[in-house]
Amino acid sequence: MLNQAVNILDGGMSRELEKRGAPFRQPEWSALALIETPEIVRDVHQAFIRNGAQVVTTNSYALVPFHIGEERFNQEAQLLAYRAGDMARQAVQLTGDNAQVAGSLPPLFGSYRADLFEAEHVEEIATPLIQGLAPHVDFWLNETQSLIAEPKAIKALLTKLGHDDKPLWVSFTLEDDQVTDVPRLRSGETVAEAAAEMAKIGVEAMLFNCCQPEVIESAIAAAQHVFTEAGVPNIKLGAYANAFAPQRKDAAANEDLDEVRADLTPPAYVVWAEKWVHAGASLIGGCCGIGTDHIAELSRHFTPSNIK
Repeated sequence: MLNQAVNILDGGMSRELEKRGAPFRQPEWSALALIETPEIVRDVHQAFIRNGAQVVTTNSYALVPFHIGEERFNQEAQLLAYRAGDMARQAVQLTGDNAQVAGSLPPLFGSYRADLFEAEHVEEIATPLIQGLAPHVDFWLNETQSLIAEPKAIKALLTKLGHDDKPLWVSFTLEDDQVTDVPRLRSGETVAEAAAEMAKIGVEAMLFNCCQPEVIESAIAAAQHVFTEAGVPNIKLGAYANAFAPQRKDAAANEDLDEVRADLTPPAYVVWAEKWVHAGASLIGGCCGIGTDHIAELSRHFTPSNIK
C-alpha cells in the first residue's frame, strides 16, 4: 500500500451494466438501463462501493438529446435525472457506507466534440439535469469536458439556479495523441489555460478523464504548477482514464462499444495511478472500461482518506 492518502472514485458504468444483463444499445447508451432497469444501475453503484469507491457518480451521462432524443429529453429529462440521483443515493444507504454522490453533468452536445458547443443552448439542456439531480448529490462533477467555455457556462448556471452551494469538480478530456510537450484539451486549448480559468471560477477540484493514461501525468503537473503560481494550491487534482485505444480526432464517445486495452489490467492501472499521485493527484478512479476489479486494486494499494 502506498503511504499517500487519496480518495478512490468509482469506475466506468457502461460495461458493468452490460455484465449484469442491463439493456444496452445505441443511441440511448447507459441511459437505457436507467429507463428500463434502474435497479441494475443501483447494483453497479453498490458494487463499486463494496470494492472501495468513496465516490459514486450518477448515471446521468447519457441524459442529453444526443442520446435519448429531443422528445424524450423534453418530456423526461428531469425525472430521469432525479432517478439517476436516487439510485446512487440508495446504493450508498443500502451499503451502509459514507460514500459521496457526484452529480454527473456531461458534455451537453456530444463527447470529445468541442466544435459542437452551443453556448445559447446550455441552460435549456443543463437545467433539468441540475434540478433533477440536486436533491441527491453531494457535489457536481462536470465531466469529459473538451473545452473551457462549457464548464464556465455550467458554473454560471449553477449560480443562477441557486445550486452553487455544492462544490464543483470539473474534469477535462485530453488529446490522446499529444504531439508536443504541452498537454492540451481536445479543443486544442492548453491545460494551463484551463487550470487558470478553473481557479478563477472557484472549482474545488480539476480532473482529467476519458483519455489515455499516458497523457495524464503531464496534465496534472501543468495544472499543479498553475494553481501553485496562482496561490490556490488547495484545488484538488485527479484522474480517471479510460481503457480504450487512442481515439481519432473526429471520434464521438459512445459511437460503438470500443475494445478495451488488454494491457490495462488492474495492477497495470495502479502503476499509472501511482504516477498521477506522485504528480499531485489525490482523486483517482476510472472511466470507460475500468471496472470494479480496477477500483478494488486501487483501494488496496492506496491509503484511503476522508473525502469530506
